[in-house]
Amino acid sequence: MEHAQFHIGLEFWCGGRRFRCTDVGRRVVVAIRVDGAEITTIDNGHKETRALSGAEAEVQGWFRGPPYTLAETVFDEDELEGCSLEGEV
Repeated sequence: MEHAQFHIGLEFWCGGRRFRCTDVGRRVVVAIRVDGAEITTIDNGHKETRALSGAEAEVQGWFRGPPYTLAETVFDEDELEGCSLEGEV
C-alpha cells in the first residue's frame, strides 16, 4: 500500500494479521492489532495470560482510545509495501 492510502480508523492486513490505523505520520503509520489480543493480568503475584478473539476484545473495550491499552505497532516506509486492504489467506 502507499502511505497516502492510510487514515485513522482504516483497517488493513499485514503479515496475516488485521490492524486498525491509529495515527499517520510523515513517514510512518501507527496501528493496533484488532484480530485478537493477548491480555496479561497479575493478581497477588500470580500472572495469567489469556487470548481474546478480535470480537471479544472489541466488546471488552480493548481497542478504545487514544490512549490505547494495547501496544501500537509502527510501520515504516518499507513495511507499508507489505500491507493490504484485502484479508490475507
